[in-house]
Amino acid sequence: MREFELFIGNKNYSSWSFRPWIGLKHKNIPFKEELVPFDFENGNPKFKAFSPTVKVPVLKDNDLTVWESLAILEYAADAYPGAGLWPTDIAMRAKARSACSEMVSGFSALRNACPMNMRREPMPLAVDAAVRKDVARIVSLWRECLEASGGPFLFGDFTIADAMYAPVVSRFETFMLTDDKVALAYMDRMIALPAWQEWRAAALQESWIVAEDEV
Repeated sequence: MREFELFIGNKNYSSWSFRPWIGLKHKNIPFKEELVPFDFENGNPKFKAFSPTVKVPVLKDNDLTVWESLAILEYAADAYPGAGLWPTDIAMRAKARSACSEMVSGFSALRNACPMNMRREPMPLAVDAAVRKDVARIVSLWRECLEASGGPFLFGDFTIADAMYAPVVSRFETFMLTDDKVALAYMDRMIALPAWQEWRAAALQESWIVAEDEV
């Protein structure tokens, strides 16, 4: 059986690493984890050895290198078509791809103000109007998807869309950014996943500190 090699950064902070990791792990797609921590101002110079962008995550499949979280998950969906990483219905799959693309290109205010930090005790954070707008849009998107699919995840079964929004779930929990009952119930289901719990347990054991992400 083929086994991917997935290069990731710190589990406490690396939201982009979390996305493909939880997707592959939850879907039981075999991979070898290579954690290369970033505790430098601009990442880690060691990333140059495996990453064309000098960033993580990166997936290796023999001689093939795939970078960027969504591209990694897309490749995994092609390599393991039976894993169910995308919805089978063509319309739902289009909406899932749209939601993923919106995650990649948007919500910069939320990401900048509320970095992923699993070690931080949950505590409300005063945020500006731009962050509140991002939060409102995400909650609206989640509600729309869950209502259309019937849940328990955004498009019924867990898909790439849930993996792409997993760090947002973490941010919402850490900074207590919503009291919407539908969003909170979805967050609870995500956080209860064994893959999530495994990642978080490892994150809490890390000793690396990235000052700019300690809000």
